[in-house]
Amino acid sequence: QVQLVETGGGLVQPGGSLRLSCAASGFAFSNCAMKWYRQAPGKERELVARISNSGTVTSYATFVKGRFTISRDNAKNTVYLQMNSLKLEDTAVYSCVKGYSGATMYDERNDYWGQGTQVTVSS
Repeated sequence: QVQLVETGGGLVQPGGSLRLSCAASGFAFSNCAMKWYRQAPGKERELVARISNSGTVTSYATFVKGRFTISRDNAKNTVYLQMNSLKLEDTAVYSCVKGYSGATMYDERNDYWGQGTQVTVSS
């Protein structure tokens, strides 16, 4: 009964900001690295950001580095993606992803996916 529920998506103008939240339940959240992926229409799914189980270490795709910040609050079982300076090409469905318990954030195996939340950047 693992559940990952993303919220916070919506319509925003270029240069604007959004914060996505992923509420997790049904597992030991603090034991798992977490990741954000995105997929735009007609494009392949791509890894956006990763965070270690403790939140100490983060990693970003080149195309979002300096604009997006991944963070987590283990007391709230929630992972976040703060998105600033949004561009048209950031339009996509953003999904929260659970790593396996005890695995590093760089392990490419993914245990569970959320349903995704739509982010649309448009003028």
